[in-house]
Amino acid sequence: MNRLSKALVNTAELGRAIRRRREELALSLRDVADVTGVSASTLSRIENGTGKPDADNIARLTSWLDVPMERILGGRHLESEESHAVVYYPQEPTPEIVEAHLRADRNLTPETAAALSELFRVAYTQFSRTSSEKSSRKRS
Repeated sequence: MNRLSKALVNTAELGRAIRRRREELALSLRDVADVTGVSASTLSRIENGTGKPDADNIARLTSWLDVPMERILGGRHLESEESHAVVYYPQEPTPEIVEAHLRADRNLTPETAAALSELFRVAYTQFSRTSSEKSSRKRS
C-alpha cells in the first residue's frame, strides 16, 4: 500500500551532512552559523537529531552544503517496495551520491549502508589523493 511518509524533512540526513561538512572544513558551529545565518544552537540540535529546521533554515543549509533540497525533503517520496529515488546534482561530490544510493537501498540495513558509505568515502579520498599526486609528479 502506497502512502506518504510521515516525516517531510529528513533531519537525520541534514544533520549528518552538516556535521560531515563542518568537520571536513574544520569549522565550529559558530563559524557555520556566521556563514549560513542559522543559529549555532539550531545547528547543534539539527546535528544531534533533536531539532526540526524551518523552511528558511533548510534553504540556507542546503545552499551552504551544495546539496539538492530534494535530498532533505525525503517525505515527498511515496513509500513502496521499490528503492527510493535518489536525487542529485552534477556538482555534488561522488561520495555523497554513493552514500545516498546506499541509504536508499532497502536491501541494506542502515548500519550496513553507513559502513559501506564510509568505506567508499575513505577509498575515494585515498584514490583521489593518489591520482592527484601522480598527476603532479608527471607534470614536474
